[in-house]
Amino acid sequence: MMYRNRNPGPTTDGGPVITEKVVYTRRISKVVKGGRHLRFNALVVIGDGEGMVGAGLGKASAIPDAVRKGGATARKKSMTIPLNGSTIPQETSATFGASLVLIKPAPQGTGLIASGPVRAVLDAAGVKDAVAKSLRSRNPINVIYATLKALGELKDPAVELAKRKGHLNPKEESAAG
Repeated sequence: MMYRNRNPGPTTDGGPVITEKVVYTRRISKVVKGGRHLRFNALVVIGDGEGMVGAGLGKASAIPDAVRKGGATARKKSMTIPLNGSTIPQETSATFGASLVLIKPAPQGTGLIASGPVRAVLDAAGVKDAVAKSLRSRNPINVIYATLKALGELKDPAVELAKRKGHLNPKEESAAG
């Protein structure tokens, strides 16, 4: 469930444009002596469309504040994933909580075949062609974190090839992998 797309527009330094998507919001009520105390959670995914992606969960008493906090957390926890053209280099899977996510590369022109939360992460990262399946729990928070965990396990094919051929010295190997 995507509620809002926020695009800050082109940056002044000529760097990549970071898009921000609110993937999931929920209202939490706590019963206290004076009645119900309402708060909100917002799960935000950010990415530049060139391999950088991050997600963050913000909590506040109003939705705009929760979205702002989620975006700040996503920027802090962002990571760069290797891309092989418009897809990912190899098949990967990961679990987070009770959620399991499988992601497979696809030929160019296939498009992005994935559920809502997985699609938001892959789209923000710049993956155009991939097939993904989310199994077991469908909790959007766990599905997004499982997707990020799976993408974090991807290995850059150029670095792996150089390692196999022995072109990297020990210092470069420890920095690359």
